Parts: sequence; C-alpha cells; structure tokens
Amino acid sequence: MPYDHLRVLAHPLRLRILSLLTGTPLSAAEAARELGETQANVSYHLRRLHDAGLLEVAEEVYIRGGRAKRYRHDPASGKRLTSRDPAEEKLVTKAIAEELLRRAGQRAPNRPASLTDAELSVDPEVWSRLLKQATALSQELHDAARPPRSPGTVRVSASVALFELATTDRAVAVEELP
Repeated sequence: MPYDHLRVLAHPLRLRILSLLTGTPLSAAEAARELGETQANVSYHLRRLHDAGLLEVAEEVYIRGGRAKRYRHDPASGKRLTSRDPAEEKLVTKAIAEELLRRAGQRAPNRPASLTDAELSVDPEVWSRLLKQATALSQELHDAARPPRSPGTVRVSASVALFELATTDRAVAVEELP
C-alpha cells in the first residue's frame, strides 16, 4: 500500500540522510557525525523516514552498554510514495533544489561534469526509452554507492528529475505557427 505523503521528503536533511544511508547502514550517532548535525536531530529525521517506509533497520548493535539501530535506505522504497497534493510536490521539489544548491557549492573545480536542463517536446517512444535509461542509470548509481570516504571512491552529486509536463492552453502546436 502506498504511503500517501511526499511531505516526508520535503526537508533537505532527510534527502541527505537518504543519500548517506544508500551507501552504508548507520546509526543516528554515526549519521550525525557524518552530516555534522546533532544526534537528536538526525534521530528525529530517521524515525520520520523509517515510519514512511524509506528506511529499514539493517541491524541492531550494542555500543557501550546501549543498543543502536543501524538504518539503510533502499532507493526503490520511494516508489511507494504518492501524493495528489500539488503543494506537497512543490515542497519536495524545493527541498531537492535546495540540496542541489548546497552540493553545487561543494563542486570540485576543473573536474568533468554533466549538466542538462531542458523543456522540450519529443516523440512518446523516445521519451519512454530515455525515461527507462535514466531510471536504470539512477539504480546503477545507487547500487554503486559505498560508505563515505571509502578508499578508491569519489564523492559525486546526482539529481535526476524527468517528468512529462502537462499540456497548457498557451501551448501552440507547431502546425499552428505562421
């Protein structure tokens, strides 16, 4: 059954947590150290993400006489999130844009990159094929994720947002142009 709230993603720290926990399971304390946040703050957001079905408990470990849960993110879990509320979708988009701006400030100078921004019209079959390729690329990136600072790895930013746009009354078919 789908979790009917995208709002859980509408916080930049939650997006960072999901990215971090794709590469390795971490406890609230471990994730807080990695993110430079307080354990209480990260713990709160971990609970919200877990309640939404975006995190699973990968293991429970005993640390200094206490018990800690280590959470892991399965990127496929996001497919269960739905919303019929345009305001919720706007909040999520804003959080993603803010996270992209944060990452852009950390971009390595003089390193290869790819950036595309486009609003265009394509054949439906081409759209379907490219959407499948982008989905496969996203999955491959998530599958390749490793724990932070793993030897032989580089930190990368990946934001993929592909969606079909609604037809508006202002849209003019090519055939109608003078």
